[in-house]
Amino acid sequence: MWLVTLLLLYSLQEVHSEDAASTRLYFVNASLQRVTYSSSVGVSLPCPAGGTPSAILRWYLATGDDIYDVPHIRHVYANGTLQLYPFSPSAYNSYIHDNDYFCTAENQAGKIRSPNIRIKAVFREPYTVRVADQRSMRGNVAVFKCLIPTAVQEYVSVVSWERDTVSIVPGNRFSLTSFGALYISDVQKEDALSTYRCITRHKYSGETRQSNGARLSVMDPNESSPSILDSFQGGEVYAGQSIELPCIAGGYPSPTVRWLKDGRPLPSDARWTRRLTGLTVSDLRQEDSGNYACEVTNSFGSKEVSGQLHIIDPLRVTLSPKNLKTGISSTLFFTCTVEGSPEYTINWYRNTEPIFPDQHISIQGQHNDTLQITAAQKFHSGAYQCFASRKGHTSQDFSIILLEDGTPRIVTSFSERVVNPGEPFSLVCEAKGAPPPSITWTLDDEPVVRDSTYKTSQYTQSDGLTVSHVNVSNPLIRDGGVYRCVARNSAGSAEYQARINVRGPPRIRPMRDMTAVAGRNTYITCRVIGYPYYSIKWLKDGMQLPDNHRQVLFDNGTLRLTDVQKGADEGTYLCSVLIQPQVSINQTVHVTVKVPPLIQPFDIPSTSVGKLIYIACVVSSGDMPIRITWHKDGQLIVPGPTSGVAIETKEFMSSLQISKVTLKHNGNYTCIASNAAATVSWERQLIVTVPPRFVVQPNNQDCIYGKAGVLNCSVEGYPPPKVMWKHAKGVGNPQQYHPVPLTGRIQIMSNGSLLIRHVLEDDRGYYLCQASNGVGSDISKSMILTVKIPAMITSHPNTTMARKGQTKELNCTARGEQPIIIRWERGDTVIDAERNPRYSITINKKADEVISTLKLNPADRGDSVFFSCHAINSYGEGRGLIQLTVQEPPDPPELEVREVKDRSMNLRWIQRFDGNSIITSYDIEYKNKSDSWDHMYTTRNISPTNNQANIVELHPACVYSIRMYSYNKIGRSLPSKELTISTEEAPPDGPPMDVILQPMTSQSIRVTWRAPKKELQNGVIRGYQIGYRENGPGSNGQYSIVEMKATGDSEVYTLDNLKKFAQYGVVVQAFNRAGTGPSSTEINATTLEDVPSEPPQNVRAISVTSDEAVITWAEPPRLTLHGVLKGYRVVFWSLFPDGEWGEMQNITTTREQVELRGLDKFTNYSVQVLAYTQAGDGVRSNVLYIQTREDLPGPPAGIKAVPSSLSSVVVSWLPPHKPNGVIRKYTIYCSSPGSGQPAPSEYEANPETLFYHITHLSRGKRYHIWAAAVTTAGRGNVSSKVVVEPAGKVPAKILSFGGTVTTPWMKEVRLPCKSVGDPAPSVKWTKDSEDSAIPVTADSQRQILSNGTLVLRSVKAEDSGYYTCTATNTLGFDTIIVNLVVQVPPDQPRLTVSTTSTSSITLAWIPGDNGGSSIRGFVLQYSVDNTEEWRDVFISSSERSFRLDNLRCGTWYKVKLAAKNSVGSGRISEIIEAKTHGREPVFNKDQPLLTHINSTHAGLNLQGWTSGGCPITDMMLDFRPKGTWAWQSLKANSSTQLFLSELREATWYELKMKACNSAGCGNQSSQFATTDYDGSTIPPIKSARGEGDDVKKLFSIGSPVILVTVGVALLFIIRKKRKEKRLKRLRDAKSLAEMLISKNNRSIDTPVKGPPQGPRLHIDIPRVQLLIEDKEGIKQIGEDKAAVPAADTEFSQSVNPQNFCTGVSLHHQALIQNSGPLIDMSDIRPGTNPVSRKSIKSAHSSRNRYSSQWTLSRPSQSQSTASARTLTSDWRTMGSHGITATESDSYSASLSQDTDKGRNSMVSTESASSTYEELARAYEHAKLEEHLQHAKFTITECFISDSSSDQMTTGTNDPADSMTSLSTPSEPGICRFTASPPKPQDYDRGKNVAVPIPHRANKSEFCNLPLYMKTDPFFRKQGELHDPCPAVPPREASIRSLTQRAYHTQGRHKTLDSAKQQALTLGHSGLGGSGAGSGTAALPQRTLAVPGSNSAATASTSSTSSNPANGGNKMGGSRDSLLEGSSSALGRLQKQSAGAYSKSYTLV
Repeated sequence: MWLVTLLLLYSLQEVHSEDAASTRLYFVNASLQRVTYSSSVGVSLPCPAGGTPSAILRWYLATGDDIYDVPHIRHVYANGTLQLYPFSPSAYNSYIHDNDYFCTAENQAGKIRSPNIRIKAVFREPYTVRVADQRSMRGNVAVFKCLIPTAVQEYVSVVSWERDTVSIVPGNRFSLTSFGALYISDVQKEDALSTYRCITRHKYSGETRQSNGARLSVMDPNESSPSILDSFQGGEVYAGQSIELPCIAGGYPSPTVRWLKDGRPLPSDARWTRRLTGLTVSDLRQEDSGNYACEVTNSFGSKEVSGQLHIIDPLRVTLSPKNLKTGISSTLFFTCTVEGSPEYTINWYRNTEPIFPDQHISIQGQHNDTLQITAAQKFHSGAYQCFASRKGHTSQDFSIILLEDGTPRIVTSFSERVVNPGEPFSLVCEAKGAPPPSITWTLDDEPVVRDSTYKTSQYTQSDGLTVSHVNVSNPLIRDGGVYRCVARNSAGSAEYQARINVRGPPRIRPMRDMTAVAGRNTYITCRVIGYPYYSIKWLKDGMQLPDNHRQVLFDNGTLRLTDVQKGADEGTYLCSVLIQPQVSINQTVHVTVKVPPLIQPFDIPSTSVGKLIYIACVVSSGDMPIRITWHKDGQLIVPGPTSGVAIETKEFMSSLQISKVTLKHNGNYTCIASNAAATVSWERQLIVTVPPRFVVQPNNQDCIYGKAGVLNCSVEGYPPPKVMWKHAKGVGNPQQYHPVPLTGRIQIMSNGSLLIRHVLEDDRGYYLCQASNGVGSDISKSMILTVKIPAMITSHPNTTMARKGQTKELNCTARGEQPIIIRWERGDTVIDAERNPRYSITINKKADEVISTLKLNPADRGDSVFFSCHAINSYGEGRGLIQLTVQEPPDPPELEVREVKDRSMNLRWIQRFDGNSIITSYDIEYKNKSDSWDHMYTTRNISPTNNQANIVELHPACVYSIRMYSYNKIGRSLPSKELTISTEEAPPDGPPMDVILQPMTSQSIRVTWRAPKKELQNGVIRGYQIGYRENGPGSNGQYSIVEMKATGDSEVYTLDNLKKFAQYGVVVQAFNRAGTGPSSTEINATTLEDVPSEPPQNVRAISVTSDEAVITWAEPPRLTLHGVLKGYRVVFWSLFPDGEWGEMQNITTTREQVELRGLDKFTNYSVQVLAYTQAGDGVRSNVLYIQTREDLPGPPAGIKAVPSSLSSVVVSWLPPHKPNGVIRKYTIYCSSPGSGQPAPSEYEANPETLFYHITHLSRGKRYHIWAAAVTTAGRGNVSSKVVVEPAGKVPAKILSFGGTVTTPWMKEVRLPCKSVGDPAPSVKWTKDSEDSAIPVTADSQRQILSNGTLVLRSVKAEDSGYYTCTATNTLGFDTIIVNLVVQVPPDQPRLTVSTTSTSSITLAWIPGDNGGSSIRGFVLQYSVDNTEEWRDVFISSSERSFRLDNLRCGTWYKVKLAAKNSVGSGRISEIIEAKTHGREPVFNKDQPLLTHINSTHAGLNLQGWTSGGCPITDMMLDFRPKGTWAWQSLKANSSTQLFLSELREATWYELKMKACNSAGCGNQSSQFATTDYDGSTIPPIKSARGEGDDVKKLFSIGSPVILVTVGVALLFIIRKKRKEKRLKRLRDAKSLAEMLISKNNRSIDTPVKGPPQGPRLHIDIPRVQLLIEDKEGIKQIGEDKAAVPAADTEFSQSVNPQNFCTGVSLHHQALIQNSGPLIDMSDIRPGTNPVSRKSIKSAHSSRNRYSSQWTLSRPSQSQSTASARTLTSDWRTMGSHGITATESDSYSASLSQDTDKGRNSMVSTESASSTYEELARAYEHAKLEEHLQHAKFTITECFISDSSSDQMTTGTNDPADSMTSLSTPSEPGICRFTASPPKPQDYDRGKNVAVPIPHRANKSEFCNLPLYMKTDPFFRKQGELHDPCPAVPPREASIRSLTQRAYHTQGRHKTLDSAKQQALTLGHSGLGGSGAGSGTAALPQRTLAVPGSNSAATASTSSTSSNPANGGNKMGGSRDSLLEGSSSALGRLQKQSAGAYSKSYTLV
């Protein structure tokens, strides 16, 4: 209340102001038009108007009624403040508390009124606010609204929102709108974990309310069209304000919002702001009105919401003029200018009274905006107000008008002056008057006309001052004279004059005769112009004037005649101007004097009615003729009987006679006389006096209490009598009269009667009516007012209560004039107690009261009606209305279920009868239906204001019985009708249990858990949501959510793609059909450590000395360590001048600095530094190159000295092995022992020269010669000394040195062989073969120069070997051996797949042979399976695994790998295939396809699609009415629902749905029918057979048969042609095999760096097609070509290979035996199973990995002696001393998926194909094609279970070959096995059997035949027991022994002792011949039973024990074993029956 008061006082503004002392009116707050207040507080409202001096302030109702005080309700203070007090609801009166008021302010200036003010009281009433639950998709916007009851919506506003009891601060994703809504943008899963409440406040009572807590259901995005969540409607808004137009939509993809105004895009304006909440427009303007539309669109549809917005300008009124002061009779114009919106109305007020047009006032204009007042009178003064109203809004302005006598007066004038001709002058004249006067100008009585000479102007200022100017710019003589300004208005005139003299010759203008009026003043002007002049004189009748007191001559020559007289002043006047002495100019003017009439004054005496009166008007003077007339009250009197007046007029007199005076003759009488001179008048008042008399005398009068009463008293007289009423209380003799106070209740009427509007008892008594008018005596008359009290009920209960069945008495007290009769009525029926015994009536009188009692016995429900007691007397009737309420317990409520949810139900009830007592509460009882009511649950004390309730904490999916009670003060009702309901499913109440985190890798954590407790599942658990977040510094704390389907009670899920070595918090939530349950407690786990991903920083290397360097670095960035830093590893290796790398070394340290000591001097080193953690080594730093400093060189590597003549020798030497710097020179020393020379002779040689010719030696003397190298550091160590003696005849000697020469292939190589001797020696080159030396002959690629140098051009791998240079003359010979090593590109790596995920494939590989040069790196290529777009990845040489990331989900990829060395890129590995996880979408059969169907729409459930692990990218729908051809297509997203619209009524439709992701597409089809227009369904379509059905049926059956027949024929033709091609290919392989076998092998005796290499050749060989049996049919796979490497190899002895795989027969196509149909499988992919398709189909549930090998076998004469040999790419040396095992070849195969059915029958590997081709080429070489009919191919297959404990069954076609594995492999899913080629059984056949070309080249020792042929008697001539190959030449022994020692140190092979060898070897009966000494370790950790013989086992044992001296347990690589044991074990090898070799394959 006080706030309103202060606000009004503070906002005091004066609409109009003048001087502080002036009278004025103003408004304090003219804009106040509505006041709302709380009934419990009240309001104090000052009057919005005021005035100075203090104005009278009054309040009125809008109807114009005065405001009077109402005790304790309303009061008006003297200062004009309206006080409305607090009140109770029962005291509410709409006439007071909800009405329009206005206030007026009045003072001398006028009276103004405020606009209507709506004053409304607001009750304090209970209300609740609530918020509804909402649903939203993740990423969309959620909208919460606070729902406020309509009754209080106007007064209650939202002040804040809470999220889980915490106030929401707008920002980030939360926005609060101006209308109280809460928007949550970018909804996340975690938003569903909170509750949301709104807080409201009542504007007037200040009360706050909190809503219920609402939840948000967050759904995964499903493709859907937009849906409007919040929108706007049109309306009106005032300009200058801001408006927010909400437009929020949901959908997926997220819709875009587009705003339009009047169909066009919004203009660019800073006032328009697009926000999340919608469109905000600030500073609204009129032009912003229009139709606004919000369009929301995504790829699946659009929606639009629009509204018409009207911008309303507030009305602003300006009234002009303001505060006008003007004269009477003026014409006034008021203009009311209204700004703002149109459609307003204007009302005019004067002094708060409405203005209506009359004779003076007119209202004009289209909107009545102009008010005109003509001939304004005094009473028109006051305050004028203009009110403009529009729809309850009002604006006003006012103006104060003051009318007064406004005769003009000159305020400012000009004075006389003298000017020169041409000198401009200006005259001003200012005048005031009311109305403002207008001013005219004259010059010498002639009007001044505006022209080029005279410029006149005139304007009126705001204060009414009129200003006029005359400007003369170039005056001439004629412009001089007397200037006069005359101001005139309707009230009169005023003038002023002065002379302006213009210098020049004087002259007088002609003067006109003039007329003067006698008795007035007249001015005669001498119109002289020019200046100067001496004087102006006036003469009349020869006499100079003035000659009396009435004549005045002014200096300017003007003559004034005062009080003109006819006889004296009439005549001719002469103006004489003396211009020079004695020179005058004259001009005359005649003045005529006219005499106006002169009326002799007269008076009219007062008279009385009925008398005679005579009034005479006599004109005493004046020129004749004179006209005399009479007027009364301004009107001409017309004599006659009507007026009762007679007029008699003579020449100079007129009389007025009234024979009988009456009151109507009262008035002002005027006599008017006029002649040619003037009109004069004389006015007097005639007063006819009449003493007062009673027209109606007061009489004693009765008035009824509470009614209006009039006390009659009417008087007349003249002047009108004044009536005064007096009152004396009491009914006896009057004691003393007192004036009656005149209030709003008591007023005196215009006729003198007294009006009492509401008669009270205090009004009784004597009243005196007294009248007086000053004529005669006062008259008075008294009367007695008797107040009659009508019968009235003074006391009765308004309401009363009774208990049903009890007695109730109703009392009614009445008073009034006696007698009083009291009657009782029940409703509209009179109670007759005599006839109805339930009623009895008793009456008691007490003083002047009558008490009546009505008794009811007993009270019944039907008595709850209105009873009325009627009191009746002669003066009225009073009624007392009594509401009797018979109370009883209420009836039971009618209960119904409104909504049933999972754990709650919403009940609504209707309380039909409350027992006539306020319902105090409700109780709801519910129980499980199977329980009794003794085990019920109760919800008690439900508020009686509610008619609905939510029963919560129910258990989902349960059946409940419900009943209800209602309570009032009387008691409890009976129970309601019992209801039975079933609750729905609910989200789980409990979290998953036993959540365990197990870090699996550095980027994955396995999460395991069990389902929530059964009683908390609330339905069937459909799946789980796993939320995880990083808990490290810098993380945002938001959970990432993944979802998986439930599989059982225990679940497991692996989180991958996590950060390495990071702590993660994981929560798990279960969800069912109803939603998601609570999350488990967050459990933290840290991913495993990984290797650092960044190298150390700032790596620097400093060479300290020649063999020491310091490496420093800084720690890698912390975030890239991915674990606890354990230390650093410095990797370094030397770089030799020939490009080869030295051995890689490493040093481990924990410091950030390391000293590398013991380095090779003056050597380039590559250095890399890495950090390592527990997980391993991290990324290496970039290679840093450093060179050690120079030092003293080492000794020359060799030195030779040979005589060249009798006095000279030639010395040659080799450079030092360690030059330790740049060799600057060589020093050769020569000394002769015994010569006596103290120092040897020194000779210097150029560093490029490696020989020196020493001359001047003595013949026959022996010389010692040695040499030393010199660097900048000094001379190095000397070489060994050689002794030489000069001679004349010199045997041949070679100065060049032998050794190893390494070169890349395809280069030119020079092998020097410089010789000396006498005679000159001849030089011969040979190349060593295994058993002979082949001379080197010159050809296009080989040349021997004259100096003995051998030049080899474009060397190839086969050029590698030992070359011998022999120099010979007649005196002797010399020999050197050069080992040429040709480096080739590296061999192909063996590539495998380690792991796969949805977006990555991890690969691992084993490098192949490096080709004699260090591998520099790898190139990995990959592509999508069905494309040839390969992408390259470059990988470091040290890496052995790599992960391909960012791959497509569920997609097959092809991958290949190649190594690169200094020579170039090697052979590409086999192409392997792998598939990322994921599959195509599948529609869930548990989900309904159609959710809703009516006559024109069908709703589709798109959420039934499961993604298969890969996100759904496209979804297509095709539908058509059945029986039509055209499909209608539609693209959709995977939203919850999609509606097909505009369907036909009652029509069957076909529907096809297709959902696609990166893994493929899934299809779903269905049929549905729309309903009829009335909602009824239609029957299925019955197929009606037509005439053409039989033809169609025959065509449909025949067409497939014809197509199959044609297809079979084509297939037969194609296969026939392919058979011919295959046989041709087999023959064509002959030449290739011959070429491979003919290649020379490289000697093993030359030491080389790295593993020894054999000659290699890349050949493109057509792949031979193989055939597999398949019982179900023939499948042609295709053919392909493959580039395979072929190389020589070595073999070691072996026992029979252990074959443990099931055999599948293959047959050469040209020679098919009775083996069944054949299947082509030349293009079979790796990793699949070569079994029948039926087997594959049945094994889907347990699919494992398979591999196949080829085995070549031949039928022998004796199956009991059959043996097998296996071709291997890795070698195991079998002997008595142990087994040497090496790495195995490996390849990878990917499991085929169900969706890739084309892969299910694919088998074989590239390796297997290559092996087969080698075998086929061997057969071709042997020219034994005729023997193929006896050959048999066997494919062995290996089955490995996913479980390492599964057993493997193996076998071949022979049942005796089957066995069972006895152990498990070392790692699950890996199988190593061997396959065996055939072994010839006799010499005759064996001598022609082909030799398979080995897969990899190694050292060889002996002759051209491979070792297994040389050691196998089957391949020897009969009787030959010893090795036919020659022994090693002696000159090679030292080199070969050096090579052997080198190989012992470099071998990579693992040596197994004999004990382990025996454990891996098993004997088998039935095999003849001697056994081998050891078996092949084909499968580590497995003991295998293989075909063999007891004798083989025996021989093996004996052989092992009989050769202890051949090697012991220390044994080198297989090459060394061969070398060392070849001679010593020759006899043993000759006796063995099998020379074993094996090839091993590994499948991962």
